[in-house]
Amino acid sequence: MTEPSYLAAVRESYDTVAADYAQLVMSPAELDPLSRSMLAVFAEVVRSADRGPVADLGCGPGKVTAHLADLGVRAFGVDLSPKMIEVAQQAYPSLKFTVGSMTALAIGDDELGGILAYYSTHHTPPELLPVVFAEFHRTLAPGGRLMMAGYVGDDVHVRPTHAYGGHPVSFESHLQAPDRIVSLLDRAGLVVTSQLLQEPGEGSKRTVATFLARKPEPPTAS
Repeated sequence: MTEPSYLAAVRESYDTVAADYAQLVMSPAELDPLSRSMLAVFAEVVRSADRGPVADLGCGPGKVTAHLADLGVRAFGVDLSPKMIEVAQQAYPSLKFTVGSMTALAIGDDELGGILAYYSTHHTPPELLPVVFAEFHRTLAPGGRLMMAGYVGDDVHVRPTHAYGGHPVSFESHLQAPDRIVSLLDRAGLVVTSQLLQEPGEGSKRTVATFLARKPEPPTAS
């Protein structure tokens, strides 16, 4: 599969900002109570289902991966940026971190008990979200769970020139309406079981949506 062109900009940008990003991004302990609670719920659900390990996709410096591990989850991290993976591995040497893309995961079919996509799908152009969600469905085991969280908007396109300490960046962000995300997940075969919207405030300038979904299990033969 040919790599989508936007990934080069995302990879290069996050390689550039990796060190400052790790310093600036909040740890899970610093998140608002609702965000912390949703991570705790996700951890409890995947532990109870026990369908396999959890992949933190777009893990960045690994802070949330480590938080899941602290909550008793068998978690590992995947990120497009080699520099981010370097930072994560140095910070959490006991955990596994690998370089990879959500558009073509080096993970077998039905291998994962859970996927966390935490503020990590917004750089994907809207027309390629079905590719990413198909990979989520492919790699999740039947009964496996997905948690997605991030900023949402009515087809908002953001193109910053500098970020995270003033470094030049060339990535773009695409914010989709929550209903569209639910529809795309449904088309990918993932059933949304919970949806939380947090309006701007509490330190956030944009609306944040968190989705919990599952990959259905095949019907039991009668």
